[in-house]
Amino acid sequence: MELLQLQYFLAVARLEHVTEAARNLHVTQSSLSKTIQRLEEDLGVPLFDRSGRKLRLNEFGSSFLRRAERALFELEQGKQELHDLSKREHSTLELAVTTASTLPGILREFRNKRPDIQFHVQMLTTQEMITLLQRGEVDYCLSSPPIEGDEIECQIVFIDPILVAVPKGHWLSDRSSVTLTELRDEWFVGVKRGYGTRDLIDSVCKSVGFVPKYVYEGDEPARLSSIVEAGVGIAFIPSTARNAREQIKYLQVENHELVREIALLWHRDCYISRAALEFREVVVEYFEVISKQTM
Repeated sequence: MELLQLQYFLAVARLEHVTEAARNLHVTQSSLSKTIQRLEEDLGVPLFDRSGRKLRLNEFGSSFLRRAERALFELEQGKQELHDLSKREHSTLELAVTTASTLPGILREFRNKRPDIQFHVQMLTTQEMITLLQRGEVDYCLSSPPIEGDEIECQIVFIDPILVAVPKGHWLSDRSSVTLTELRDEWFVGVKRGYGTRDLIDSVCKSVGFVPKYVYEGDEPARLSSIVEAGVGIAFIPSTARNAREQIKYLQVENHELVREIALLWHRDCYISRAALEFREVVVEYFEVISKQTM
């Protein structure tokens, strides 16, 4: 059994399509098919049920997939550990976030401390983020809500109150607080389902008897303040994402402890480089400072 066979098998298993897998691997379809066939011959069982160029993992394939993923995961961790031990710096930190409002400040602090380290950040839904984390393809995730799992370490770093943002001139703009039930007839702007804060808000509103009516749903939380300011709708916005705009008023929510928990996540079995350890220290210190400022 060869390493290349396992890599090709994982690509086909995840996509379940020979053409797409070959395109992603930058190899010919015939080469990919022959490699998978040799792997099946080595194992003595078929791994896929075939229908044209589409393949679906069968019972054997599903069982073997878990082992193959684990094997390649461990090899990649070994490669990273040797890279770190050789005293060559980790060139890039891979980060995934579902909450980006605090990210600029965190990255600024980390860059001031380690200007030699680069980073690559992806804004993802909760499920997309967890998939990359479980595969060992990201060093850390900054998530709201926190995620528990056998392979996941979860450290809650901040409790972030959620506020109601309304434009100046709105009937609530002279208020400092509002109850959720007073908002049942309002039009909202927000992020799409799948983001932690959106799912939390919908659940809490449903518990008091209404479902928010969204006139806008996007995947860029930072854009919501501009849309509220334009008078399109009101929004639930975490305090850390509050924008000091003159044309927006932020209200506390009465009778509900409406907060989101921000957590730092990492894979329990992943090798953690020196740079990654320093990044975690920066995140914890950053939120400790914010907590003191809001007390």
